[in-house]
Amino acid sequence: EVQLVESGGGSVQAGGSLRLACTASGFTFDDAQISWYRRAPGKACELVSNANSDGSTYYRNNVKGRFTISRDNAKRQVFLQMNSLKPEDTAVYFCVKNPAAMRWVDICAGQGTQVKVSS
Repeated sequence: EVQLVESGGGSVQAGGSLRLACTASGFTFDDAQISWYRRAPGKACELVSNANSDGSTYYRNNVKGRFTISRDNAKRQVFLQMNSLKPEDTAVYFCVKNPAAMRWVDICAGQGTQVKVSS
């Protein structure tokens, strides 16, 4: 069974940092693209960052320079280091594998981990 479990969310003040972790099981981790998505209250699910199997990464424009994605294939984990957090980063964050193969409605449908940034 494919499982990805998010952790590390919390409440911080603007300018603070959090490190999210995604722990995976049930599939060939090294070959998978692992992505972080988020859904803010009243807003659509949006892609935050990708960690690809070839080591390349992607960030949405408004997190570039503040967020860093990394993966540890030996531990089957992907991390999202979030610095200089802003209130607009408040959302539930989800990790998924190979999102292009998923239905859009399923991407931000898991439990996720809540991030709250206060001003």
